Amino acid sequence: MVGSGGREHALALALARTAEVVVTPGNPGMAGTSPQGFAISVTGAPPEEVGAGLVVIGPEQPLVEGLADRLRAEGHLVFGPGADGARLEGSKAFMKDLLSEAGVPTARYGVFDDPDAAAAFLRQLPGPWVVKTDGLAAGKGVLVTDSLGEAVADVKAKLSGAIFGEAGRTVVVEEGLCGPECSLLALCDGRQVVPLPLSQDFKRLSDGDDGPNTGGMGAYSPVPLAGDDVVDRVLDEAVEPLVAALRRRGIDYRGVLYAGLILTDDGPKVLEYNVRFGDPETQVVLPRVDDDLTGLLAEAAAGRLRSDPKAATPVAVCVVLAAPGYPGAPRSGDVIEGLDRAAQVPGVDVLHAGTALDGQGRLVSAGGRVLGVRAVADDLATARRRAYAAVDQVDWPDMHYRRDIAQAAAESVSAAASGSSAGGGGR
Repeated sequence: MVGSGGREHALALALARTAEVVVTPGNPGMAGTSPQGFAISVTGAPPEEVGAGLVVIGPEQPLVEGLADRLRAEGHLVFGPGADGARLEGSKAFMKDLLSEAGVPTARYGVFDDPDAAAAFLRQLPGPWVVKTDGLAAGKGVLVTDSLGEAVADVKAKLSGAIFGEAGRTVVVEEGLCGPECSLLALCDGRQVVPLPLSQDFKRLSDGDDGPNTGGMGAYSPVPLAGDDVVDRVLDEAVEPLVAALRRRGIDYRGVLYAGLILTDDGPKVLEYNVRFGDPETQVVLPRVDDDLTGLLAEAAAGRLRSDPKAATPVAVCVVLAAPGYPGAPRSGDVIEGLDRAAQVPGVDVLHAGTALDGQGRLVSAGGRVLGVRAVADDLATARRRAYAAVDQVDWPDMHYRRDIAQAAAESVSAAASGSSAGGGGR
């Protein structure tokens, strides 16, 4: 397993149900033994020196840089697209052009490297307006605004290179779409796609979807407002046409396709595609896959995916705990306390993302998103209560988290259940 974040910790735990897992470079919280008795170890060795039967690449950066190509050339079985397929995330302009070519429903857009041309296009759109960096920006390169002036200023700032460097020298400008958002992760073997359960994440820093965009402050699965009919439609209209378009370009895509979706009045549309497991979506999706994940990823890597994985019934909620200053300049080095108490809450896993050991062997913060507290239960309200009960046990100075993860969904499920009960007749 290549990577070191909360997504990789969640993947390592899921893979360790059926296999020994070595994570590189990993982080201090990952090492241990799974309930099934398989070891999870951490190493600083490069993946080609581990001698694993399967290499799973977690983050987008090494995929864009061609790590999967290099490992395949050396004879390794790899789950993760080559650099050509990873352009789907490495270049939003490439991704939008490919969606257009494939006929995938998406927002009206334009690609610009000239601020005046971009501003002229923005003025043609009714608003809200969306401005995205073309290159990788760790989930922080998107502005959604109701202010035309703010959109124009953001275009100029991004194209200047002052914010994201070369990644922002080209921008994608889009019309804003309205509707609830959700994410679909699908395994792909180059031809076939196998969907995993839908999830919904929370990108804004603060409660009420306020504050700047982040890499994700929490997630839950399943999504009550989107059922199997939505998954079927997205596969038919958005995922399978994309895979066919990749094949027409000679791209043999073996990895996960992450479709960021918005459910509009005209049906689901694609906001973005990513080429890796979502973070924190992975943390809530994997507990709901009642199958051998190692076997599924190996089949996809070998180009021989079988039928859909079995779905498990639990509900999962994950709350991300972030360092002060995130997503700008997060503070590091704060001593983290209370993890043992948090882990004692039923159904809870504490997933390490940005952690390290200091010179005294104490666990300290070492990144923007530091921990993910995941809870699994039979219903959304219980999973949410468990997650926040565990969060209450964790502490470091100025720790930040959202208090409304899955709140609206839990309330809607509860209201629907109450309405159904009330409509069932009295005694």
